Amino acid sequence: NFFELGGHSLLAVQLMSRLWQAQGVELPLRTLFARPVLADLAMSIVEELNRCGPQELPAIVAVSRHEPLVLSFAQQRLWFLAQLDQGGTQYHVPLAWRLKGGLDRSAWQRSLDRVLARHEALRSVFVTSDGKLRVELLPEEAGLPVVEHDLRDRLDADAALSQLCQQEGRTPFDLARGPLIRGRLIRLSDETHVFLLTQHHIVSDGWSLGVLVGELSQLYRAFVAGDDDPLPPLAIQYPDYAAWQRQWLSGERLQRQAQYWRSNLSGAPARLALPTDRPRPAQQSFAGATVPIIIDADLTRGLKRLSRQHGTTLFMTVLAGWAAVLSRLSGQDDLVIGVPSANRGHREIEELIGFFVNTLALRLDLSGEPSVSELLERTRCTALGAQEHQDLPFEQVVEIVQPPRALDHTPLFQVMLAWENKTGGAFDLAGLMVEAAGGGYDQVKFDLELSLGEQGEEIAGTLAYATALFDQTTIERQRDYLLALLRAMAADAQQEVGRIELLSAAERTYLLEELNRTAA
Repeated sequence: NFFELGGHSLLAVQLMSRLWQAQGVELPLRTLFARPVLADLAMSIVEELNRCGPQELPAIVAVSRHEPLVLSFAQQRLWFLAQLDQGGTQYHVPLAWRLKGGLDRSAWQRSLDRVLARHEALRSVFVTSDGKLRVELLPEEAGLPVVEHDLRDRLDADAALSQLCQQEGRTPFDLARGPLIRGRLIRLSDETHVFLLTQHHIVSDGWSLGVLVGELSQLYRAFVAGDDDPLPPLAIQYPDYAAWQRQWLSGERLQRQAQYWRSNLSGAPARLALPTDRPRPAQQSFAGATVPIIIDADLTRGLKRLSRQHGTTLFMTVLAGWAAVLSRLSGQDDLVIGVPSANRGHREIEELIGFFVNTLALRLDLSGEPSVSELLERTRCTALGAQEHQDLPFEQVVEIVQPPRALDHTPLFQVMLAWENKTGGAFDLAGLMVEAAGGGYDQVKFDLELSLGEQGEEIAGTLAYATALFDQTTIERQRDYLLALLRAMAADAQQEVGRIELLSAAERTYLLEELNRTAA
């Protein structure tokens, strides 16, 4: 059974891509969920081959570098947003690592320069001439800019480090000049450094970070040992994918995907009416904060058991619970939650750094007083339908659906659920121990952003929120509601979702008794 072997939504998409390449069979994702035992899936492949024969998968091929290079659809949207907010930093991808041990600074810089030279996405800049926007590439030998700071003799080293981290995060990029990746190496002692790496989202995404960490590890180990670059050459680059995307997403395929989103999101509520601690500002604020969330090992096992029984992934089960909490808070039984999709369904692009991630708008239906099992079934159908139509970029979905637009909230949805599947390994640097450094990120793109993933026996992550709207105590209560609801779901799948008790005994007493002491 694919899912009992550890399969999840991302691996399912990759499996379907591999099947298409190996067998010429394009099976819908729901086939795998309906027939997760691999022998049964093999029968589906045979049936499809007997019915249609093998299909040709259009390959992503290199395009001429002598012609103007096009942006991908996602890059085009981000470039447009960047023009509206020239000094904005909400689309930065900030990383901070503490390096302990003897750092070979020359090998480290050489590794960074090689990654920049290797990936054209990181060397891309976005220029306009004759009213047309195009991509230009910085030369391979450009080098990744790294500013060095020495805090070894500073008594205020901690404060200075914090200030440098804030300064780095607040410095905007120039999309027309680049490079759109930069570093700072901060020396705290002879054996301790903090390295800050900042990229603009237009050239990178979450999956890319795993690629970056893996390649930096291999390069640094080789260069420290005096060896040459060990990485095999890349067959294609991001600009090749951008050109292919515009050809691939056309004709009947474009019409089919557009029709799905048009019908699926038609009449969806423009806004999720969550109660806020303060009135919504006239223009959206990106200031944010986070609270941690941990789903303990016992509850995680219960949720896995529930998922197996109902043919869902852990992500789908948590999505159903999150939707139920949001429905209770807003009083809406029709709501839309944004979900990032890695969008790496083709083998050729799995090893590239670039902006591939797409955003899917999942419309959840909680009408008619569903039971837990009914809600899981609805959520699975919604998630599978969206993943089967994930090729259409979010910016085109917005154009098709034409939701009401306002400056005070994002279109289509204001709440996000990101499920972090571990796609990249940890650093493995010769003679160095590497750990994450720095505090949480203080910017959000949505009202609420729930980020979760499996960490050992637990599910852990953060609930980020817009500080213009919510207080920390409110978000901590929302987190507790989610945990209470997931516990109830795992305990009894036949109960009605709307009747599950969310309030703790203390909060119930406060609301119903303390606030009602009218005689006093």
